[in-house]
Amino acid sequence: MVSIVSALGAGSGIDTTSLVEQLVDVQRSAPQARLDTKKETLESQISAYGALSSSLSTLQDSIASLTSEDIFNSRAVSFPDTDVITPNELSANAQTGSYQLEVMAIAQAQTLVANQTFDDKDSSLNATGNLTIRLGAWSYDASNNPASFAENESAQALNIEVAADDTLQDIADKINEADSQVQASVLLVDGAYQLMINAPSGEDNALEITSDDASLSGFNFNTADYSSMTETLQGQDAEIKVNGLSVFRQSNEIDDVITGLDFTLNKASAGEKISFTISEDSATAEDEIRNFVDAYNTFYETAKSLTGISTDADTEETTAGTLASDGTAKAVISRIRSMMTASVPGVEDFNALTNLGIRTQLDGTLEIVEDEFSAAIDNNFDDVAAIFAPKTSSSTSAIEVGMGSYSGQAVPGSYDVSITTSPSKGSVTSDSAFSAFNTADPGLNPLATPDYSFSVEVDGVASQSLTLEGDFTSADELRSALQSLINNDENIKAANIGVDVQVDDAGVISIVSREFGSASGVSITAQGDDFASATGLSANSVSTAGTNVEGTINGEPAFGSGNILLPAVGSDAYGINLTIKEGALGDHTFNFSRGLASELSLLVDTFLDDTTGAIAMREDNINSQIDDIADDQDDLDRRMTMFEDRLTAQFTAMEAIITSLQTTGDSLSSLFDTLPNTASSN
Repeated sequence: MVSIVSALGAGSGIDTTSLVEQLVDVQRSAPQARLDTKKETLESQISAYGALSSSLSTLQDSIASLTSEDIFNSRAVSFPDTDVITPNELSANAQTGSYQLEVMAIAQAQTLVANQTFDDKDSSLNATGNLTIRLGAWSYDASNNPASFAENESAQALNIEVAADDTLQDIADKINEADSQVQASVLLVDGAYQLMINAPSGEDNALEITSDDASLSGFNFNTADYSSMTETLQGQDAEIKVNGLSVFRQSNEIDDVITGLDFTLNKASAGEKISFTISEDSATAEDEIRNFVDAYNTFYETAKSLTGISTDADTEETTAGTLASDGTAKAVISRIRSMMTASVPGVEDFNALTNLGIRTQLDGTLEIVEDEFSAAIDNNFDDVAAIFAPKTSSSTSAIEVGMGSYSGQAVPGSYDVSITTSPSKGSVTSDSAFSAFNTADPGLNPLATPDYSFSVEVDGVASQSLTLEGDFTSADELRSALQSLINNDENIKAANIGVDVQVDDAGVISIVSREFGSASGVSITAQGDDFASATGLSANSVSTAGTNVEGTINGEPAFGSGNILLPAVGSDAYGINLTIKEGALGDHTFNFSRGLASELSLLVDTFLDDTTGAIAMREDNINSQIDDIADDQDDLDRRMTMFEDRLTAQFTAMEAIITSLQTTGDSLSSLFDTLPNTASSN
C-alpha cells in the first residue's frame, strides 16, 4: 500500500538543523554587512586621525627652534689654539666684532692658616664665643702686613657661633655649612692639625676674622691682631686687556666682559695677544627654515592623501581618502594652509612667507625661490626673524616688554600705555649732611659711653640692634658701613631683602629699599643719641613709602604691583607684562608679535589638545559611534538568536506532526491489510 505521508511529499528526510542555519544566515547577512562596513569605516577614520595627529606633531617639532629669537641671533667664533684661555660657550646674541685678549694676571683666592696647632682635630677646644668673618679688600704696609680693611658691601658677613665642646673639625664644618663661598679645612702638618680658611677668589673677597672672646683669638686676622694667622696667599683680581683696555674681575671664569662669550683664564701670559672674531651666523636659521618648508610639505602631502581624492594615471580610477568627507579634518588642514599664506599678526610690511621667497604652489606645497630667499637672508635678516620668532618692542627704554605664562592668549599688535604713577622704592633720609666722626671719640663727655646703636625696619622686617663702629672721614665710608650692617643683619638676610645706602651731592644720606611698591619702606625704629647726632638718622627722620606703578593699557586700567604693570584679565594684551622704570610717566606704545612659528605651534596645540582639541573631540565622536555599533551588534545577535529559536521550535513542531502522521499512516496501512475483500499489495 502507498504511504499517505509519502504521498503528501513529506517525511523524516529533511535536515532541519542545516535549514535553520541557512535561514538565519540569510536573515543576518544584510544588517551584519551594514554594521561591519560602518565599523570598518570608523576604525579607518580613527587610524587616519592618528596619522594626521602624528604629522601635526612632526610639523610642530620642525618649528620648535624657530619659536625663539636665539636661532636668529646665532654667532660663530674663530678662536685660536691656546692654553692661556679656554672658550666655554658662545651664546646667541653675543656681541659681534674683532677682539684681542691679553691675560696680565689670573684671579687668586686669599688663604689663611692658623698658627695654632692641635694634637687631635676631634677633641673639644674649650673655646666659646663668636667668630665674625667679613669679606673685603686688604691694603698692606711696606712690610706687607695688613694695614686697613675695606668691607665688600655686596658680600654678607658670616657669624660662626662656637660652643665649649666644639672641636677644630666642628669649627671648619660650621664655616662650610654657612651660606657663603668661604671654605675651611683641617690640615695634618708634621703630625699636628691646623685650620685653613679659603676665601672666594678676588681682591675684594679677602677675609677679616674677629673673635669676641679671648679663647678664639688664635683665629683672629684683623688690623689689631693678625699674627695668629698666616696669610699664605693674598686675594687678587684677574686682569685682562681687551683690545688694549684693562679689565679686572674677581674670578677666572669670565662671562661678562664680551657679551655672550664665556671663557676661562688658565694662566697669565703678558705679551701674548690672542685675536679672534665673533660674527653673525645666519646659516643656522637658514637651515632651520629650509627644514620647516620640507616638514610642511611632508605634512601637507600626508594630509592631502587622507582628505583628498586621487586619480590613477593608468586606469583613471578615482580613490577618496579615508577622511575625504570628514569636515573636521578638512577644517584643520585649511586653517594651517591659510596661515602659510597670511601675513603674520603684529608685524608690519615684511610680514609673510612670500616676502622672503617662499611661495605656495598649485598643489598646496611650499616652494623656495632661491634668489629671493638668499636676498632676504643676506639683506633683511632682522625682518626674517620677525616673521618667525616672537618680538617685543617699546617706544621708550623705560618700559621693558615681557611675555608671561599666559602670553598665548595675548593678541599681537600695537598697544598704547599710559603711566600715571611711576614705581618707587621706600626710603628714609637723614636730617643733616655728613660730617666726619669717630665712634671711639668720647665727645664732650669723656665719662659717658658712646651709643652708636640703632635699629631699622625694612619692608616690614625689623632688624636686630646694630652698632656703628669706625672712623668715618668721608660720607662714602659711612654709606658702606651702614649698608653692610643692615644687609648683614640676620633678620634682614633671612627675609631675602636688602637696602642700598646713597649719598647725594650735599652729603645727605638715604637708606633705600631694594624693592619697589607699596610694601617697600625703610624707617629707623630706635637709635642711640650719638648715632642720631652723628648720622642725622633717627626715628624722626623722613620716611617715604614706595609706590606701585599705575597706568592704563589701551585705555583699560592695568594692575600694578611694584614696578610690574599687568594688563586687565581678558583684555587683548593679557599675557604680556611690563617692567616699568622709575620716572616713566606719560604716554608710550609697545608692540608684540608672536611670530609665524609660535602662531603655528599654538594653533597645532589647539588641534592636539587631549580635552578640547578638534581632533580629540572628533575621535571621541567616532569612538562613540563604534560603541553604538557594538550595541547594535548585540541587538542583532539577540534578534538572530530569537529568530533561530523560533525557527527551531517551528521545525521541531513540524517534525512532531510528521512523526505523528507517519505513525497514523502505518496504523491505517495495517488496518487496510486486515479488511475483507482487500487485495494485498503483494
